Amino acid sequence: MTTYHYLRVLLCIVASYLSNPLLDKTLGCVIITAKNEYQWKNSFSFLMALIGAVIGLGNIWRFSYVLYSNGGGAFFIPYIISILIMGVPFLILEYGLGAKFKDSLSNILKTINPRFEIIGWIISFIIFLVLTYYIVLVGWDLIYFVLSFFKGWTSNPNNYFVNNIIIGTNDLSGMGTFVLPTLISTTFIWILTWLISHKSLDEGVSKVVNLLMPLLFIMMAIIVIYSFTLDGMDIGIRELLNPDWSYLGNINMWLAALGQTVFSLSIGQAIIVTYASYLPEKTKLIDNVLLVVVANSIFEIFTALGVFSILGFMVNESGISLNEIATSGTGLLFVVFPKIFNIIGDTAYVIGPLFFLAVFFAGLTSLLAFLEPLSLGISKKFLIPRKKAMTILCIFGFLLSLMYMTYSGNYVLGVVDGFLNDFVIILTVIIQTVIFAWLFDLEKLLPTLNKYSKIKVGRTWVNCIKYVLPIFLSILWVFGIIHLINTAHSSEIIIEVLFLLLIIIVPLILTILPSKKV
Repeated sequence: MTTYHYLRVLLCIVASYLSNPLLDKTLGCVIITAKNEYQWKNSFSFLMALIGAVIGLGNIWRFSYVLYSNGGGAFFIPYIISILIMGVPFLILEYGLGAKFKDSLSNILKTINPRFEIIGWIISFIIFLVLTYYIVLVGWDLIYFVLSFFKGWTSNPNNYFVNNIIIGTNDLSGMGTFVLPTLISTTFIWILTWLISHKSLDEGVSKVVNLLMPLLFIMMAIIVIYSFTLDGMDIGIRELLNPDWSYLGNINMWLAALGQTVFSLSIGQAIIVTYASYLPEKTKLIDNVLLVVVANSIFEIFTALGVFSILGFMVNESGISLNEIATSGTGLLFVVFPKIFNIIGDTAYVIGPLFFLAVFFAGLTSLLAFLEPLSLGISKKFLIPRKKAMTILCIFGFLLSLMYMTYSGNYVLGVVDGFLNDFVIILTVIIQTVIFAWLFDLEKLLPTLNKYSKIKVGRTWVNCIKYVLPIFLSILWVFGIIHLINTAHSSEIIIEVLFLLLIIIVPLILTILPSKKV
């Protein structure tokens, strides 16, 4: 190499460090910077990141309740079927798209048809909106992690949660007043999220997930094994797994299995496509899909056994029926478990912090994943360095999440979460399925998917995407709409309309703005 070439390489490295796109462009080293910022170092980092993305708060508080309330052991039949006919095929599709195009979802859809670009922005923006309230839940967990060292939730955890954490009003009248503990904890997590995400993948997300995911599995194993030693644990497990075969004829059971698959595996939410686009060559794509699915399912089932073993202990000690204490969502995490830790005694000073720290790790790795699709789309279209894109998104996201930190925050959170999950997300998954199955030649993905994989896919997979997925997803969406209509009130409709406008306007702006060319 000549002195000129050595000097140019050195300047490219400096440009990469300074995240200066103008200097990058002048020197012709944009590709070097992008590769450093948006590529996994190895397949292990990718696996840990993707497992971290799909394993979140819902795996801990939702699956066990869904299993318990939908026929117990009988639920495993629709659950496994749903994973095989919907979860695995769609994940394979997303892996293939990311690995083949090495691009953001908006650019991939634009390549298929320029009119589809806005759909990619909508999907990426929706998962960003989920992030803005999901981070508040993680903030609550951080508060409880601190409280767990001295059982600061008092002898009445329910009153403490209502009067100190959510301080909720069932309308918008409390929007002007912040809940101080929630504001402080959530702001801290936004800063932490930015500190991790604004770095390149190797320096930020990879290092964090490579450390946190193994720790998460170890901590949950300790908690579950401990739960098996509690008196009454058999009561909880029997109630959890006792099969009620009559549920197999109940469509709600099958809908619950489909919904659990969609949200547990984060399918159709741009996360998998984005993470797969960062993959190095020679990755065994289909093999990795199965690893992620198996890891997610094992974690869900194993955690459910631990949760209901602890609930069984609560039944044994208090005499309250399991039906009265078994719940899902924030009630389980921030009311029921603190009640149980109050009963356990001094052991709770170890198990309590361990439990809430495990929940925090699961939440944080999901938060990092929620940022990636919109960040990649912005970086690719406008040639903005990752550091700048993440900084803009974290500031914008923090401002949006402020509404959930108010006295009306819990009310708005419930409305927005229901609207996005029951209506918007499932609809966008259906649209993606139709586009990729019918307006794009799926067989073009087969060489990419099969090249290095030990397990191959072919025509059966293509037919599953084209025919099976649209039917199952459409049924799930219709029932979600019915539920939304039946439960909506006037104030909730106003919130939903405002968010629908936001979901249309922001992606429209991102679509209309001209791309920057290298």
